Amino acid sequence: MLKVMAFLVKRPGISSEELFDYYENRHVPMILSLAPPPARYTRNYIQPDATAEPRDDFDIVTELEFADDGAYQAWVAVMYAPGSGVADDEAKFLDRSKTRSYTVTERTS
Repeated sequence: MLKVMAFLVKRPGISSEELFDYYENRHVPMILSLAPPPARYTRNYIQPDATAEPRDDFDIVTELEFADDGAYQAWVAVMYAPGSGVADDEAKFLDRSKTRSYTVTERTS
């Protein structure tokens, strides 16, 4: 199993609630319609805290799991192909310049 974690930042001018709503109700359905879905696609939303300092590092941690590197590469090729619409849609709710993603090795105890 290959696991990728992406750290996503909302674009300026969008509230956390708008971000969560757009991602779940517009972006996720679009992603799932374009290619066979990952084996697992989990979105972890950082909860706003009125008492904390403002954050700008990330608002969402997305976890994507694929059977192997080939499945991941095939999925990426579809998602970021010219005309897929993914990048244009992400620009509506994310600051794409701050997106970071990593392939990780998971250990569970």
